[in-house]
Parts: sequence; structure tokens; C-alpha cells
Amino acid sequence: MDHKIVFLDAASFPPHIIMPRPGFAHAWAEYPTTAPDQVSERLRDATIAIVNKARVDGAALDGCQNLKMISVSATGTDIVDVAACKERGIVVANVRGYAVDTVPEHTFMLILALRRSLLGFSRDVAAGEWSRATRFCLFTHSIGDLRGSRLGIVGNGELGRAVAAIGENGFGMEAVYLEHANVSDAQRRELSFLPLEEFMSTADVISVHCPLTPATENLLNRDAFNLMKKSAIVVNTARGAIVNEPDLVQALEEGSIAGAAIDVLTKEPPAAGHPYYQLLDRPNFILTPHVAWASDQAMQRLADMAVENVENFVAGRPSCVVA
Repeated sequence: MDHKIVFLDAASFPPHIIMPRPGFAHAWAEYPTTAPDQVSERLRDATIAIVNKARVDGAALDGCQNLKMISVSATGTDIVDVAACKERGIVVANVRGYAVDTVPEHTFMLILALRRSLLGFSRDVAAGEWSRATRFCLFTHSIGDLRGSRLGIVGNGELGRAVAAIGENGFGMEAVYLEHANVSDAQRRELSFLPLEEFMSTADVISVHCPLTPATENLLNRDAFNLMKKSAIVVNTARGAIVNEPDLVQALEEGSIAGAAIDVLTKEPPAAGHPYYQLLDRPNFILTPHVAWASDQAMQRLADMAVENVENFVAGRPSCVVA
């Protein structure tokens, strides 16, 4: 069978990251970006689609009679209507484990920056506060150590466990996980799970590493923030909608929590008037532009693995299949 492969959003990777071509005979087409109303047209003759953020819903699939496989160049598959693909016999595969270094490293960059007031001190030095100080050091912000504190992790997959390992082995933190419906007996023997109220009220750092599902959407909302310690900090490098954005703004403005660092938003890129923008001058809030996953090494590994899934599918041994 001759395959036509269409990459709907090649601009998801910077130019220096090379998407390899499969080793079998094929036609290749790629587009920098693809709008929702262009998906069906561009996949009309495709047998294989590669997507990163371009949404492929059931309506788009109705016009894709030749499509046999969708390779998602990411771990999350919420951009694809997996149920509709299953009904049509379209295999959906994702990429797993590519970000097991970059996301935990970014997470701890954010945790340390908040806990040690990096932004506040940097801004004060730039404003001349240190030059005007009467002592050899500047005491304009508090600094907290991580050792002995509780690291609460939402999500016990590879990324959550990798963050826990850094916290425990590198900083002497106690790692606990939020209880959820899919915890196995084996996981309970290995990891410490806490019910929601205990988890939210006892963690010093809460770091989010779970998929976006109906159960996790708006999980961190006003009720959750009100349960947290006033000294707690929140980090989200997973999916934006897991955190209720207006509620987080209110929590920081009211001092319900000590700080937050966010790498993902509900809608990306954000509109100019996004609620988080009113927090950008605060020393206890950090916003990074969805780059926790984006080390050069991780992005190249992601591109390689997305194409490897395509090659395995064509060879008759599908890998990383979600539907």
C-alpha cells in the first residue's frame, strides 16, 4: 500500500529540530499550522496523519476515508476524538517518556525560583535596592528551604514519579500523591496516596502532572486553594484547565497561597487580556510559555518517536496505541 503522510502542524517544532522521514516508500506533506476548518481537506487523501496540537474531531474524520493511523507527537491525546477513531478503525498512537528529564527539571526550576524568591530579589537588585542597602545583604523577601517539606504530586505517571524522585533524593522532601479512582494495589504498596482534603491541606508544594480529563478539569479551584496552607506554592506543567485560572488569580491576590508557577494555559496562545497577565509584576508568580517539554533533546526524541510509531504501524506492529 502506498502511504501519504500529512503533518498538520510542523511549526510545533522549531526549525533546528528535524522530523525524520520514515524508511518505507511514501508521499510526505506538511503544513506549519492547520486551522480546524482545514483538517478534513488536508487529510482527505492521507493514510497517516502526524499531529501535535491540531484538533482532529469526529466531523473532520468524516471526510478522511483513507486515514488509517494518527501519530500524536505528544503524550496527551485530548486533541483527537479517540472514540470516533476507534469506531472508524483508525489507530491512534502517542509518544511516551520523551519528557522525563525536561519537565521535571523545569518543574524544579520553578519550585526553587518561588521558594527562594528569585524574581523578587532579581527585580530589587535591578531597581537599585541592594546598592542603597545599609547591610551587606538584602532582606526584602523570605527564603524557604525544601528539605523536610511535603511535595504533593497530582498524577503518579512517569513525570510525577520523576519529580518525586528529584524531590526525595535531591532535596530531602516527602513525596505524596493525590488519591484517585485508578490507583492499583501495587501502586498503593509503593507510593503514598492521600485523600483530597488531606493532600491539599498538608502539602507545602503542589505540582501537577496528570492528564486533563473530566475528573481533573478545574481540580485546583477556589475550594482547593482555601484548603491549602498560606505558605504553599502551586506549579502546573501539565494542562492549563486543571487549574481554574480566575480562582488562582484570586488566591494569589488574597494571599490564600504563597505563590504559583504556570507553564500551561486553558487556551494557548493566550489573549492579551488573560487573567494571569495582571499577576506578572508580582514576585510570587511565574508564567512560562508552555516550554517545560521543550528542551532540544526532548523535542528531537519526540520527533523521532512519533515517526517510529508510524514505521511500527506500517510494519504491522503498532506501538504506543491508545485506540
